[in-house]
Amino acid sequence: MTTWVALLRGVNVGGIRIRNADLAALFGDLGLTQVATVLASGNVRFEADVEVPGRAALKARIEAALRDRFGYDAWIVLVTLDELATALDAFPFDAADGARQPYVVFCADTAVRDALMDAAAPLDPVEDPTSAGFGVVYWSVEKGRSIDSPFARVLARPAYRQTTTTRNLRTLAKIVA
Repeated sequence: MTTWVALLRGVNVGGIRIRNADLAALFGDLGLTQVATVLASGNVRFEADVEVPGRAALKARIEAALRDRFGYDAWIVLVTLDELATALDAFPFDAADGARQPYVVFCADTAVRDALMDAAAPLDPVEDPTSAGFGVVYWSVEKGRSIDSPFARVLARPAYRQTTTTRNLRTLAKIVA
């Protein structure tokens, strides 16, 4: 059994409301076990008898079930719990800096991560510090600038809607715990 984490994009924001109990029930109905939702922002930890090479099929199955049950165009980034824990532990910036928000942007694949890093390259690294990790982009934005900093505007582009989702370190720590 592999412990997986489904990171849903855009849940409980912008009019897409899904109760955690309903989300957990859907994952259970898919035959997934040890299902636990974390916070109300679309984080589902579960076990499945699917190894890493079967990730794409599992992802597609979950997205289809979300679309069918909840009637919205669902996109997820699917990572193993170990991958998520590694991303959390490797955060390269000062996570204790009270003036900044520590984020991890999960990417569907390395091409997306590389495109984000290319888009971040000309940006001011003091204003919008970013760094590449395995399948992720680390971002330490000034508090209050999460939607209007230059890198935030990059993340908001339609091209990244289906291929990224962002979580702060506190959320990741709760998922891992």
